[in-house]
Amino acid sequence: MPASTPHKESGARPRRLEMLAPVGFPMVRPGEPLLPLILENLRENDLPLRDGDILVVTQKILSKSENRYVAFADVAVSARAREVAAESGKDPRLVEMILRESERIVRCDADVLIVRHRLGHVCANAGIDRSNIDDGEACMLLLPADPDRSAAELRDGIRAACGVDVGVLIIDSFGRPWRLGTCGACIGSAGIVALEDYRGRLDLAGRRLEVTEVAQADEIAAGASILMGPSDQSLPIVVVRGLDFAGAGRAADLIRPAPQDRFL
Repeated sequence: MPASTPHKESGARPRRLEMLAPVGFPMVRPGEPLLPLILENLRENDLPLRDGDILVVTQKILSKSENRYVAFADVAVSARAREVAAESGKDPRLVEMILRESERIVRCDADVLIVRHRLGHVCANAGIDRSNIDDGEACMLLLPADPDRSAAELRDGIRAACGVDVGVLIIDSFGRPWRLGTCGACIGSAGIVALEDYRGRLDLAGRRLEVTEVAQADEIAAGASILMGPSDQSLPIVVVRGLDFAGAGRAADLIRPAPQDRFL
């Protein structure tokens, strides 16, 4: 017997979601405060933030602002890093920093080094990057030290400067098991429910949901990354408008505890 069609609400309108990527964001210098650059860029684009907006910020400009650069010349390579470099074919200095940033190696093969980052993310090369950074031949850029804290600090700064209550997401691009290609993922969050738990609620047929949890922050990250682009678009922030995801939450809520991870 086919499921019944839900009754239409009287006067209901189609749901609407906006994502706006302001243009003209400047290059961030090492250690340069990020909040003034964000607010000035929004002002130049005539895009004032509103209560309930979600500001999405790419990890790269946050890492630059937090001066998370490491010069290759400054890296002392351990014996363990040389072993892993020989197995993976990667630069031993890069491998050394990957090991320092990680809890454990998940997979090592030719040109592949997947690790569990100290923040809990399972990703290639511990999220260390050399693209779109000044002097990428001589330096590498690490993930922010504590993206959840950084998101909360940006949110507090926006509230103090603009008098509005917004959510803030820090995002990066990760590969995924069983799928080709990278996709935007949340690594820092403040002011939104990052993981919504639907367990115990009823579906359209009246059945109680038993396992459904939705990674709302990752869904926003994936959408925003479409506008940001993967290379030289220079659109590192996105304003998301029209979602009601406000609440307490952190990106850490999205990390599956290691004892529950059946794929590590």
